[in-house]
Amino acid sequence: MVNGDGAHEHTEESDSKQDGNGEADGGEESNEQEVIVIQDTGFTVKIQAPGTEPFDLQVSPQEMVQEIHQVLMDREDTCHRTCFSLQLDGNVLDNFAELKSIEGLQEGSLLKVVEEPYTVREARIHVRHIRDLLKSLDPSDAYNGVDCNSLSFLSIFTDGDLGDSGKRKKKGNELEQIDCTPPEHILPGSKERPLVPLQPQNKDWKPMQCLKVLTMSGWNPPPGNRKMHGDLMYLYIVTVEERHVSITASTRGFYLNQSTTYTFNPKPANPSFLSHSLVELLSQISPAFKKNFTALQKKRVQRHPFERIATPFQVYSWTAPQVDHAMDCVRAEDAYTSRLGYEEHIPGQTRDWNEELQTTRELPRKNLPERLLRERAIFKVHSDFAAAATRGAMAVIDGNVMAINPGEETRMQMFIWNNIFFSLGFDVRDHYRELGGDAAAHAAPTNDLNGVRAYGAVDVEGLYTLGTVVVDYRGYRVTAQSIIPGILEREQEQSVIYGSIDFGKTVVSHNKYLELLDKTSRPLKVQRHNVLNEKNETVELCSSVECKGIIGNDGRHYILDLLRTFPPDLNFLPVEGEELPPESQRQGFPRQHRHRLACLRQELIEAFVEHRYLLFMKMAALQLMQQKANKETKTDSNADTPQTHTTSSDSSNAPTTEVSSDKKSLNIPGLAQAKELAETLVAEDGSDPKSREVVLNACKAVGSISNTSFDIRFNPDIFSPGVRFPDDSTDDVQKQKQLLKDAAAFLVSCQIPSLVKDCLDHSALPMDGATLTEALHQRGINVRYLGTVLEFLDKTPAKAQLEHFYRIGISELITRCAKHIFKTYLQGVELSALSAAVSHFLNCFLSSFPDAVAHLPPDELVSRRKSRKRRNRVPGSGDNTAWASLTPSELWKNIVSEAQSYYHFAIECESVDQVVEKYGLQKSTLLREISIKTGIQILIKEYNFDSRHKPAFTEEDILNIFPVVKHVNPKASDAFHFFQSGQAKVQQGFLKEGCELINEALNLFNNVYGAMHVEICACLRLLARLNYIMGDHAEALSNQQKAVLMSERVLGIEHPNTIQEYMHLALYCFANGQLSTALKLLYRARYLMLLVCGEDHPEMALLDSNIGLVLHGVMEYDLSLRFLENALTINTKYHGARSLKVALSHHLVARVYESKAEFRSALQHEKEGYTIYKNQMGEAHEKTKESSEYLKYLTQQAVALQRTMNEIYKNGSNASIMPLKFTAPSMASVLEQLNIINGIIFIPLSQKDLENLKAEVQRRQQLQELGKNEEPTEDTPLELEDKIPID
Repeated sequence: MVNGDGAHEHTEESDSKQDGNGEADGGEESNEQEVIVIQDTGFTVKIQAPGTEPFDLQVSPQEMVQEIHQVLMDREDTCHRTCFSLQLDGNVLDNFAELKSIEGLQEGSLLKVVEEPYTVREARIHVRHIRDLLKSLDPSDAYNGVDCNSLSFLSIFTDGDLGDSGKRKKKGNELEQIDCTPPEHILPGSKERPLVPLQPQNKDWKPMQCLKVLTMSGWNPPPGNRKMHGDLMYLYIVTVEERHVSITASTRGFYLNQSTTYTFNPKPANPSFLSHSLVELLSQISPAFKKNFTALQKKRVQRHPFERIATPFQVYSWTAPQVDHAMDCVRAEDAYTSRLGYEEHIPGQTRDWNEELQTTRELPRKNLPERLLRERAIFKVHSDFAAAATRGAMAVIDGNVMAINPGEETRMQMFIWNNIFFSLGFDVRDHYRELGGDAAAHAAPTNDLNGVRAYGAVDVEGLYTLGTVVVDYRGYRVTAQSIIPGILEREQEQSVIYGSIDFGKTVVSHNKYLELLDKTSRPLKVQRHNVLNEKNETVELCSSVECKGIIGNDGRHYILDLLRTFPPDLNFLPVEGEELPPESQRQGFPRQHRHRLACLRQELIEAFVEHRYLLFMKMAALQLMQQKANKETKTDSNADTPQTHTTSSDSSNAPTTEVSSDKKSLNIPGLAQAKELAETLVAEDGSDPKSREVVLNACKAVGSISNTSFDIRFNPDIFSPGVRFPDDSTDDVQKQKQLLKDAAAFLVSCQIPSLVKDCLDHSALPMDGATLTEALHQRGINVRYLGTVLEFLDKTPAKAQLEHFYRIGISELITRCAKHIFKTYLQGVELSALSAAVSHFLNCFLSSFPDAVAHLPPDELVSRRKSRKRRNRVPGSGDNTAWASLTPSELWKNIVSEAQSYYHFAIECESVDQVVEKYGLQKSTLLREISIKTGIQILIKEYNFDSRHKPAFTEEDILNIFPVVKHVNPKASDAFHFFQSGQAKVQQGFLKEGCELINEALNLFNNVYGAMHVEICACLRLLARLNYIMGDHAEALSNQQKAVLMSERVLGIEHPNTIQEYMHLALYCFANGQLSTALKLLYRARYLMLLVCGEDHPEMALLDSNIGLVLHGVMEYDLSLRFLENALTINTKYHGARSLKVALSHHLVARVYESKAEFRSALQHEKEGYTIYKNQMGEAHEKTKESSEYLKYLTQQAVALQRTMNEIYKNGSNASIMPLKFTAPSMASVLEQLNIINGIIFIPLSQKDLENLKAEVQRRQQLQELGKNEEPTEDTPLELEDKIPID
């Protein structure tokens, strides 16, 4: 969508405008209402609720009546009502009707809220809702990782909503009362890394107590005779005033009855008071309740909606304070039912997940509104399924689910819970014996998930995959899958009609499957191929043999076991008699891996094919030029062209050797015409024999499977142990083997160097393990190559400029090795010893205390019959105290040997302190990484890792252990296209059009994902940046605030993206004159960054320049210098002493010295900057001139100062002193510098400039089409480093 496609964009846009994307997300979340942007076709209705004044409500015609219900249940004055209907002129409105379908409903209509009689279901919903209102400010759900709650701390730093504070404060005179001194641990050079500030205390969370106890009474359910009086259930309540009361919920409402704890008396108490709402009843009997409940609701509605809306997938926090455990009837009830938050809205209780997942796929998708509806439904079911699967997997491991084969040993058991099938990641029945046993059984589920993801993304009609979620919990890997209808009644042999159940010994095929899979063949680059079955007959397949096709009882065609969707990675698959290309051999490949399921990533396949396509075009072009040259002249004058051709065809026989040079050779002149030639040639359908020969040669050279056009696909069965190929396909198989070797070599010789190059020019800036993994994955590099990447870094000449990358890599490698060991360690621990075992492991891993001794939990409960044999129900048994004998030196020995055997990387250290010393790591970083990877949650307090006298952790410090969940992320395709076209427009300098497209994308994203999602986050960030560039600072602030809140909620409070969002927000705050807030945000960002990756990181230079500039602006010169000089040091280290960034750093330091009137130091720094500009840009460049002007000015000031001083010395106190100009910097000048360092360039919009810009953009695009998108981002017209994360 970058260029062209314009017409297509507009039709889509108008499409969506008419159908209105105002379909605000259904009643799925109570507060999404406030967030969804309602399209301008909305109208206003009046709402009249009992006991309140009528109020206006803006609605849109696409909304359902139910959404008005949600709004009312969220509003401060009507939030205590749940059981009511809406009536228009006495007619009850249907909850699921769209507003536009209701007769007589128009602008200004009056809707009445009418109380309805309760049922048991409605009464339960009411109690649940009241409980939620009472808990609405309590963060314990976020700490416990339930109900998709997560933490957010932004409002502490902005004192509530930024939009309001901007209006409250006067803009100019904010300078006086700012206290700018940061806490000691944030200053440059501080070595402390405290943990407690990670979660600052929020004063709103000290909850105002409204009730002491609200719980179901033991007298439930009502006996028959009371049921016939309308009793639905009984509640037991203790008020703050210590009054114990028993309440009846009846069809007409709630009233006090005369029961006590031990006597049942259901008669109404005296005075009897019946209320339709529990809140009204409680307000009657408890003054404290009335006062605190009102205050609580005021606070609740003041919070930003993004702090309260549920996230689509659960986010877990690795730290938490000690939270008091309060009595909570709803939580207690939920724990013992399989309710998943939604069942009560669905008749028939448990959900048929498979049916839901497949039906949503079958929804129509012909136009935009249909696609939006479909994608929204798919996304919703997926996020519900992931939540249910996670809950089930934990129940399975905790031993709370009965196995379907209880007679077998524990590791072979399978489970069904809530219509989901669970299996453990062990090699059951030696299924994977030849492929690496348990290691293969552990890797297979994630490979399978990648396969499901890939087929799901291709989205072929009529081909179905299973809902799949992989959960790692307490050392076990659990695969959760939806169930194919009928699969459990039949034997597997009967049901599989395509593929193989024994890794290729017996194989069957099926025409319908071939037809369906053929549609996936091109996008997934899978080649159709023949294999032999047990009778030596050829069978045609269009996938790997393990991929099984089963037709369910519902008649749908399912495929499962997609673990070999992508071809094998030969670098980690030694095969007898096969030689890898020299690039791989030089790096020590092939290497033995734990299992034989190592596959190439989809990103690598894409990159490899793209690379081959460029090669193909180049070869065709060179041959054509040569033909042309031969045609035009037979003389010698053109003798050089045939030579270029011969060199090209020589290298074409071994295309991989040419790999490394090919990027550079792409800018040969005339390539553009050649490419056009090649394209016309490809379009010519090969009628001309000459051009046919050219294509044939080029196809052969790049390993295309077709001889008439470029088409590369892989046969995933090559090198599978049990698969045999027919004799007539030997050539094909040879070609495929070569292609796989080339791809493996391409990873090592192209992708790894390109990653390192991106890190050198800072277009890739990993900050922690997760962002490093993402950077590897984007380029198709698997994490098992981490050792290779680190070795490559070690040999790079510019090693010093990659120190941050090396350090993050080492810490990732070590924590992953520790995770592997921890996994098996945990399997031998029984539940009662879990916290002791985890704390012991962390002590061995991180504490300097040399003889960490495990505290075997003292048996708090002495059992009377000690000798009784307990049958161990938890999977994986064995001696349950073996874990206690682990010692720090033994653990580190294991880590070192794991690093050697898995990553082929040598760590020459024997203890944590040696590692920290040798590689410059921080223990706080290692703790964060291991906790996130394994799901540990620890108590937030200061840990003394370095004490040699006592261990750092005790068992009280381990609060919880969470699952680590992998699942499919369904995409919002239309929204994503809009977003990309918006980005493209922005890069071309069409800001307004770009802004409109991105706003449109935001609408569509909201439509599909609801209000919270990582992609919406990227969208908001880009939008804020555009608002800012176009001068709308307030709008920028509002959008960026949303981006920060969302990033905290969906990615985590200290995720690297969150840190960057904080920095952007600080800039916009500064521009809005909110200086103290800007500083607080920058200090927060710096604290988080220190915790996550330490001070030595290129991004820290940017952060410190920002802090230094703001401090300069508020005249804190000494403090400002500390930060700016640190930024200068880091920039010099990572960008090289001659870089323009360093010149700018010198200039910023010089300006502060000037403000301090220390002109000598100022001159010194400005001279350094001037020299860099002169050498890099030449004398004539405006930067050089600016610098030289500034030097002159400084010199004059210095001279003037010297004169004055001399005058004073000479004439003593009666000297006539010229007033000197000491400049406090103007806010505008500080802001200008802030914009420069943050890569924000305001485009001067004169006509000529615009023309030049457009010409420049067109030139760039031509270059990009030729694959030369290698330029550093520094000089793109607008630096927008926002790419949506692709998982």
